[in-house]
Amino acid sequence: MGELIILRHGETEWSRARRHTGRTDLPLTERGEEQARAVTELVARRSIVRTISSPAERARRTAELAGLTVDEVDPNLWEWDYGGYEGITTADIQRERPGWYLWTDGVVPGDAEHPGESVEQVGKRVDAVLERARPLLADGDVALVAHGHLLRILTARWLELEAAQGRLFALDTGTLSTLGTEHDRPVITSWNVPPG
Repeated sequence: MGELIILRHGETEWSRARRHTGRTDLPLTERGEEQARAVTELVARRSIVRTISSPAERARRTAELAGLTVDEVDPNLWEWDYGGYEGITTADIQRERPGWYLWTDGVVPGDAEHPGESVEQVGKRVDAVLERARPLLADGDVALVAHGHLLRILTARWLELEAAQGRLFALDTGTLSTLGTEHDRPVITSWNVPPG
């Protein structure tokens, strides 16, 4: 049985500034490209039978630089739609809403193109990704290249936790994690492994 290879995209200008980056499609910074290249050795050790990426340029470019061939682009792997909080930092939001916490307080509605999502809605999207990926694990590892909050929620759902429990899994840019099983039960086999 293979494992899910969880690869968070490399750094962007907004991730460096800690701005909520959901649907804004930013390129990788130079450091982000270096992070993606540096994970190549970790990826090369795996028997990856399929690579599924978010449609975002930052995810697809990370996959490419890491030596992966994207077999499928899945819109369910887009980052959380932050609605009206797109591009804003937590500190800025907390000036208006003291004590605000994404995982419990959610987002405010945005515009028609980016209306925002609840953590449960993101959970349903990642459930669909997991449902499609699980059968592929019989043949080897499946790489999922996507975004920090989404991959944290995906990890919670893999572990059969509520989507909001994704808050427990800090995940840095340009890192690789693995999800597998132990005695036929879902587990984290490695987490937030930096390249090198």
